[in-house]
Amino acid sequence: MQRSVVMIHGMWGTPHVWRHWRAFLEARGWQVSTPALRHHDAPPFAPPPGLGTTSLLDYADDLQAEIARMPAKPVVIGHSMGGLLAQILAARQSCAAAVLLCPAPPAGVFALHPSAMRAFLRIQRRWGWWKLPHRATYKEAMYGSFNTCTDRIACGHDYARFVHESGRVLVEIGLPFLDRSHAATVDPAAVTCPMLVIGADKDRLTPGAVVRRVAQRYAPVAEHREFAGHGHWVVGQPGWQDIATFAADWLERHLPAADTASA
Repeated sequence: MQRSVVMIHGMWGTPHVWRHWRAFLEARGWQVSTPALRHHDAPPFAPPPGLGTTSLLDYADDLQAEIARMPAKPVVIGHSMGGLLAQILAARQSCAAAVLLCPAPPAGVFALHPSAMRAFLRIQRRWGWWKLPHRATYKEAMYGSFNTCTDRIACGHDYARFVHESGRVLVEIGLPFLDRSHAATVDPAAVTCPMLVIGADKDRLTPGAVVRRVAQRYAPVAEHREFAGHGHWVVGQPGWQDIATFAADWLERHLPAADTASA
């Protein structure tokens, strides 16, 4: 049986963000699933009704249901918000291993960094933002997601595919102390699978110091690696192959084929 991986996109994302990683992992023999999170299969400028109040737990429950239909526990790879969802799934014992790429932090990991606050300032100035859909502007995306971009045309194409995100999710991640559902709370003791936590030293949305604290939270099962010269968009910026190769090699060392071929 092929080794399986579920790849979880981040805020404003769609499965399209995984096109490079998907082809890379399939070439290495992995069976790859790239689901769209709830309400993320809509056109960029047509947010579905109900998106604004959708929770992280809705996303996590949908992913868990999809994983339950698989013949064996997969690996999960999550980018940004998808990295937080991967942490939630790991705590639910729903995966064989987890790779977190520039992950959003769980509740309890201090993350109020000036660069991240700047990236969301406009969104949070709008009254009722916590229950409304939101989408980054081109300028905001270039500052936060694509700050190390060397090909503005390619990054512009990626930005054009950004969809709207839930205001409630932004509260759950950014202001977890206001969230009565504790959606971003992850019990580190419940995470027992191998975990690789990857950061980027030029990341403005989840700065390297935040990512290091995420990795420390899951010691001793977590391994941390920071890549120099990279920003948040590790899924597609130049040099993504180095990160994908490191992650795939790590997975294949920690999970021989037999480990991911049985439930």
